[in-house]
Amino acid sequence: MNKAAAVKKILFISLSNIGDAILTLPALDFLRQKFPESKITVMAGPRPKELFCGNPHIDRLIVYDKRARLKEKIKLFRQLNKEKFDLVADLRNSFFGAFLSARYRTSPLRFVPKNIRHMKDRHLYRIRDTECRAQEAKKHLLSIKPEDEAYIQKVLEENNIKKEDRIVVVAAGARSHIKRWAKEKFAELISSLIKEFGVRAVLVGDKDDIAINKYISEHMPQPLLDLTGKASLAQAAALLKRARLLITNDSAVLHLGSYLDIPIVALFGPTDELKYGPWSRTCAVVKKGIFCRPCEKAQCRFGTLECLNLVKVEDVLRQVREMLNSKFQITNSKQIPNSKSKIPNQYKRILIARTDRIGDVVLSTPVIQALRQVYPSSYIAMMVSPSAKDIVEGNPYLDEVIIYDKQAKHKSWAGSIKFALNLKKKRFDLAVILHPTNRAHLAAFLAGIPRRIGYRRKMGFLLTDRVSHNKQLGQKHELDYSLDLLRCLGIEPKEKNLFMPIRPESEIWLRRWLEQEQVAPADKLLVIHPAASCPSKIWPGERFAQVADKLAEKYGFKAVLIAGPKDIRLAGEVAARMRRPPINLAGKISLSQLASVLKRCRLFISNDSGPVHIATAVATPVISIFGRNQKGLSPLRWGPLGKKDKFLHKEVGCIQCLAHNCKKGFACLKAITIDEVIAAADEILKS
Repeated sequence: MNKAAAVKKILFISLSNIGDAILTLPALDFLRQKFPESKITVMAGPRPKELFCGNPHIDRLIVYDKRARLKEKIKLFRQLNKEKFDLVADLRNSFFGAFLSARYRTSPLRFVPKNIRHMKDRHLYRIRDTECRAQEAKKHLLSIKPEDEAYIQKVLEENNIKKEDRIVVVAAGARSHIKRWAKEKFAELISSLIKEFGVRAVLVGDKDDIAINKYISEHMPQPLLDLTGKASLAQAAALLKRARLLITNDSAVLHLGSYLDIPIVALFGPTDELKYGPWSRTCAVVKKGIFCRPCEKAQCRFGTLECLNLVKVEDVLRQVREMLNSKFQITNSKQIPNSKSKIPNQYKRILIARTDRIGDVVLSTPVIQALRQVYPSSYIAMMVSPSAKDIVEGNPYLDEVIIYDKQAKHKSWAGSIKFALNLKKKRFDLAVILHPTNRAHLAAFLAGIPRRIGYRRKMGFLLTDRVSHNKQLGQKHELDYSLDLLRCLGIEPKEKNLFMPIRPESEIWLRRWLEQEQVAPADKLLVIHPAASCPSKIWPGERFAQVADKLAEKYGFKAVLIAGPKDIRLAGEVAARMRRPPINLAGKISLSQLASVLKRCRLFISNDSGPVHIATAVATPVISIFGRNQKGLSPLRWGPLGKKDKFLHKEVGCIQCLAHNCKKGFACLKAITIDEVIAAADEILKS
C-alpha cells in the first residue's frame, strides 16, 4: 500500500519554547506536503501555541503543559491512544511518542549523523521515512491572517513609515540574559544605522523585553516604533515580511525571521550558531571566537560573558553594511559576500605581535584591519610594549591589547616564560609576528600557537612560516613589509590606511587645553617635533625655531612644541630661540592626547619619528625631515604616507654612514635648509 494513502492521521509533538518550536516548523511543513490528505494534530506547549492556533493547515491543537500532574498526563495519553494515529512524529522525545500505538513513529534512538548540526536539520532528519531523506517543503504553512497584516500596515502608517522605507527590525531581548547583547550597544548601533542609511528601525520583543527596548528608545536621535509586547507572533511575522533586515540576539525572533527567509544579522555569545544560528539564505553571525565558546552553559563560568561583551558595534555594523548595500551573490542557495580569493583556513583566535616603537606599531595597523576583514568573527588580540598601548587600545578591529613589558615585568626569562604560559591559556591558533625578536618568537612557541608566521631571524626556527628578512635593503615601505606576512595566509590587503583612535577623554582634555591657552576655534595651529630616537635624525633646533617663526608670520600660526619626557630640554632650547613664544607640551601629554592635538593642527613638521605616522593616521599634513643615507632608514621605507605629506632628504656623498658617530657633523641634516622646509609648507598649505 502507498504510505501516503496509509497515513491518514498524524500526531506532531513540538517543543516547549517558542524558538525551539519554530525550528520544528520545517518538519511540520514536510509532513503536510508529504501527506496532503492526512489530518494533523499538533501538541505544543503553552508558550508556542500561538504558532499553531487557528492555522487552517492543522486540524487540531493540543496544549500540553509539561508541569501538569501525572494523573492529567495519563488521562491525555489514554485519550490520544484511542485516536489510533497512523504516524507519531515526536520531536520532544516524550513518553507519548514512545508508547502511543501507531503504524509509523519517530524513534528517540534513531542515530542522527554528526555532520547534521543545526536543530532544524536534525528535526527534518528524524521524521524522514525509510526510503528518502526529508527535504524542506517548498511552501511554508505559518498562518498570517489578513487582520494581522492589516494591523501592521495601520501601525506603520500611523508612524509615517512608507512602503519604500528600509525597515530594520531589531530584537534586543532574549529569553536568557546570557544571550543578550548590551542595550547600550544596540542603541549606538541603531543610531549609526539611522544616520548612515536613513533606516526606519522597529523594536520587537515580548513583555520581558520592555525595559530593554524602552532604554533604547530613550537614547535615539529620533522616535522609534516600539512594538515590544504589542504584537503577536503572527503580527511580528507580518512585520518581518515587510523588513529589509532583522538584527537579533539568539532568540525566537531569529528563528521566525529565518523561517520567513528574512535577511538576518544575528549576535551569538555562549550558544552554538551551528546548532541554533540563522538559516535564511541571506544571513550573517557576529561572534567572537574566544577559547571558551560555545559553552552552551546557563551561566558564564568566568562571570565575564566576554563572548558577547567583546562584540563591538563596529563588528555588527560591518555585517549590516554588507546586507544593506546588497554586496552579495547567490551561490547554491546560500548568500555569501563577493570575494576574489577564498581563504581556506578559518582561524578563530589570532595574535598579532609588534613590540618595538610607536611609529612601527602605527604602521602595522592596516594588518589589523586586513585580518578583521577576512576573519570578521575571530578573536583578534595584539601584543605591544607599554609605550604603544594608546595606539591600539580602542582600535575597532581589535578585541584585546596584550602588554609585553620587557623593560620591567617581563624583563627576566622567568617573567617571559610566565607571560608565554598565560598566553597559552587564551588558545590562539595563529600568530603573526611583525617585528622579529627572540622573546616574541619564544613566547608564541611556548604558548603552543599552532601556526606562527614571521621573519627568518632572531630564533626564526621557532616559527612555522618564515619569510626572508630583507628590510635593511629598504626596497619598500615598512607598512608593505608587514602586509607581506599576510600573503602567507593568502590575504591580499585592500586597504592601507593607518589608524589611531581618538578617545573621547582626550577630546575633552583638548577642549579644556585650548580654552586654557586661549586658542580660538579659528586659530591655526602649527605643531613642531624637534626630537627623534637618535641624534643622527635630529635637524638643528635653531632651524626648527626659525621655520616656526616664519610660518607664524606668513600664515598666522600659533606654534606648539611636542616631545617625549626624555627630550624636554631639547624642546626648551627650541622654544628659547623662537621670537614668538610657543605652547610647549613637551613631556606633558600622552599619545592619545597627542593624537587629538595633531588632529586639531593644520600642519605638522617633524624629524623622522613615530608622531609623523600618528599625524598621517589622523589626516594631518606632515613634513618629515630625514638624515642618514642608509637604505633601511630611507624615506622609501619610513616616509609619511598621507596624500599631502612631504619629506626632505639629501645625499651628501657619504660612503658609509656612521649614524650617531658621524664625523661630518651630520652634514646630511644640515644640508636641508630652512627655505626648503618653508617651500614644502607653502606647497601643502596652498594645495
